[in-house]
Amino acid sequence: MTNDSRIISITDAAYAKVYDIVQQSTTGAELALVIAIAGLNGSEFAYEIHMTPVDRLEAGDHIERHKDLTVAIPESSVASLRGATLGMSRNLLKPGLALDNPNTPSPAVLGDGPPPDTSSPVAEQVKHVIDNQINPTVASHGGTVELVTVEEGIAYVRLGGACQGCGMANVTLSQGIESTILSMVPAVHTVMDVTDHNAGENPYYEPSKK
Repeated sequence: MTNDSRIISITDAAYAKVYDIVQQSTTGAELALVIAIAGLNGSEFAYEIHMTPVDRLEAGDHIERHKDLTVAIPESSVASLRGATLGMSRNLLKPGLALDNPNTPSPAVLGDGPPPDTSSPVAEQVKHVIDNQINPTVASHGGTVELVTVEEGIAYVRLGGACQGCGMANVTLSQGIESTILSMVPAVHTVMDVTDHNAGENPYYEPSKK
């Protein structure tokens, strides 16, 4: 865990909402608010925001205090969340917490412009694992996995076929794709799904909120 300068800011309304959840918890454990990049929603980031016991945070998480609230940001999400503000949604049909993030995915991740260079040794290793270990397995379920790029130890992948929009895509990513790549390519510490799942047959990502 680290205690660097704050990555995000939190409005008073959002703080009150989250702290009220913490106060109502009956677990007895000290809770932290985790904010992370979960993937993509079209050309914007999709987010994961949840509470978890402080003693279950990862060693590399960035930790910051907002009054009496502990906030944790996974190492792989720090750069993409720097300068973001957690507030309350202005959309009356979708009330709740909302992130206003000035950052957007890199052109390489979005697939804009020239194809990203995937000829680096690390990218070649990841591609080899995907082609020989992962795709033969997901192909049996009608899915495909494609390496988009590797940036700063993060492998960005895009799911296709039956995996696009599948409600089990998160499980496939965390328990299958990510665990396989991390175990076989030590230089990679995170695998991020940048699939536009809303374009699939069974979209499950909620649009990121502004």
